[in-house]
Amino acid sequence: MRVRPLTPQALADHLAEVAVARVPAHGRLRFAVDGAAAAEPGALADLMVDPIRAAGHPVQRVSADDFLKPASVRLEHGRQDADAFYWSWLDEKGLVREVLEPAGPGGTGRVLPSLWDAERDRASRAPYVELPPGGVLLLDGPLLLGRGLPVDFTVHLSLSDAALARRTPDDERWTLPAYARYRVECLPEDAADLVVRWDDPRRPALVEEP
Repeated sequence: MRVRPLTPQALADHLAEVAVARVPAHGRLRFAVDGAAAAEPGALADLMVDPIRAAGHPVQRVSADDFLKPASVRLEHGRQDADAFYWSWLDEKGLVREVLEPAGPGGTGRVLPSLWDAERDRASRAPYVELPPGGVLLLDGPLLLGRGLPVDFTVHLSLSDAALARRTPDDERWTLPAYARYRVECLPEDAADLVVRWDDPRRPALVEEP
């Protein structure tokens, strides 16, 4: 195993090439970027959009943060319950039904970009969009692996304990036990197709198998 340092844009360009190479001839690719909020997986996914489109493939961005359960369910045990955050916040059924299955083999390509506005705690009322064959669905979010989500390729942004603690804002530090549990129970570095060391946001490092 070797580790190759890259700039964020060079990493995004490389991952875009990986995605483009895996788009089915008559289907769509479901590509997930998994990482703690401190790693900003959405920012990396956003950087991948233009290179993929430049290669001739439509892209639809989706964030797991837009598929959370209502506050009455999500916060049933309080606003800072790490166990609930770990396993109960994400509306997996909604994400699969409205996004991952339609973008998968035999799917209609009709996906919902967002389902729930967590800030306003109401349905987002977003319109459906069409992702044509040859398209790439780019999903980002935390704690995505180990759930059995039907995705085709996954990247995990790995942070050391020290980097995760340092880069997590004080008002979100209650989530740290959830990420520790995730690392032990779901083994994201083993489960992901690619791993990126993200301790230094200016110089991520791609882990490459020999």
